[in-house]
Amino acid sequence: MYFCNMAKTKTTYFCQNCGYQSSKWLGKCPECGEWDTFVEEIVSKADDKKHGVKKGERKAVPVAIGEISVQKEERIDCRSVELNRVLGGGLVPGSVVLIGGEPGIGKSTLLLQAALGMTGKRLLYVSGEESRQQIKMRADRIGGKNEQCYILNETFTTDIFKQIEILQPEVLIVDSIQTLYTDTLDSSPGSISQIRETAAELMRFAKSTQVPVFLIGHITKEGSLAGPKVLEHMVDTVLHFEGDQHYGFRILRSVKNRFGSTSELGIFEMQSGGLREVSNPSEILLSQREESASGVSIAAMIEGQRAMLIETQALVTPAAYGNPQRSATGFDLRRMNMLLAILEKRSGFKLGNKDVFLNIAGGIRVDDPAIDLAVLAAILSSLEDIALSLRVCFSAEVGLSGEIRAVGHIENRILEAEKLGFEQIIISKFSMKGLDVNRYKIKITAVSKIEEMITELFG
Repeated sequence: MYFCNMAKTKTTYFCQNCGYQSSKWLGKCPECGEWDTFVEEIVSKADDKKHGVKKGERKAVPVAIGEISVQKEERIDCRSVELNRVLGGGLVPGSVVLIGGEPGIGKSTLLLQAALGMTGKRLLYVSGEESRQQIKMRADRIGGKNEQCYILNETFTTDIFKQIEILQPEVLIVDSIQTLYTDTLDSSPGSISQIRETAAELMRFAKSTQVPVFLIGHITKEGSLAGPKVLEHMVDTVLHFEGDQHYGFRILRSVKNRFGSTSELGIFEMQSGGLREVSNPSEILLSQREESASGVSIAAMIEGQRAMLIETQALVTPAAYGNPQRSATGFDLRRMNMLLAILEKRSGFKLGNKDVFLNIAGGIRVDDPAIDLAVLAAILSSLEDIALSLRVCFSAEVGLSGEIRAVGHIENRILEAEKLGFEQIIISKFSMKGLDVNRYKIKITAVSKIEEMITELFG
């Protein structure tokens, strides 16, 4: 009789949302509270396997907080003004940066363009999705040249670390984390356990060798990064590369950054020769129109430390098909409904039987409450069919009682409007405190209630 001596396969269940581990299937995750997120995976760890590269790794010892000397982080110049801005001034040695975005948005192009631009640095670009020929074709299209940029087609982490020991790169780029796998686990590449384990190996490598690592990550149909939520907690920086496929503009947002601000963003324009950095986003976010049109207003907004002007478009029409429609693109629909309710309650405009459509030009999404006043102006302009002046912009928040509230960085907003040739900016009266009006050439109009704005615009 033949007996097969096989080791028993060990399986466990992981929550796809937060990475919580359980020995049995659960309907509701006790960690994050999500339903039906547990998946079964084969896990079989070997005792003789090594996790990543441990060369040069040192034992950690406790140090009194008073004995710790604080030094300014030396950053690596990515040779990209927009990427450096989002990272907080450059790439920190030993940091792990995760970049997520929809398929085809330009994540690989962004990092390959940065790699080709970082001349004088030895980089290793690990690709598990594209062949060397495909990457070379993209590099030729971009036009950059870096003789020390090396391409490796590999997904097995042990072989990747062997090549790293030979090449000794100064920057590592992995495209993408979902394609890597380690033989310490029996689960397939892209599974929750594999993503967590391979990311942990790369994290240990980055911290022990001070080599910065870029990771490209896939996103789900809901727009969140694929894999366990713990992946975002493990890395130092999480960037989202987003944009509308029908527009050429791409926005790089910082969602998490241990070495910089999370409110910064970089703007790029996708062209046939790669991504072009947009130094003055206001010019591309304002439509080039020769004559005024009703339902259009300009808002002065802030993203991070950068002021920019955007065009707000509104269309108000009688509801011819029963229930009135409410639609907003690039703006929070619930906030738009709130502003409509304020107009009805505080100013007496009847919008209950009107269809209202709102659009932020340029395909970007705006969260700055300072565009409230511009939204109201655009809605009223379309409702009354009266065009607003193209030389007037707005920057203020609107409260529930109809008051016009102050917003921060008002000086930066005024200077941006003045630089672009606007003749008047309407702000809150409460923003005038400490503001030297005489230093600006633009006319500054301060209002405290919606009625004052309406009088100023429509008489």
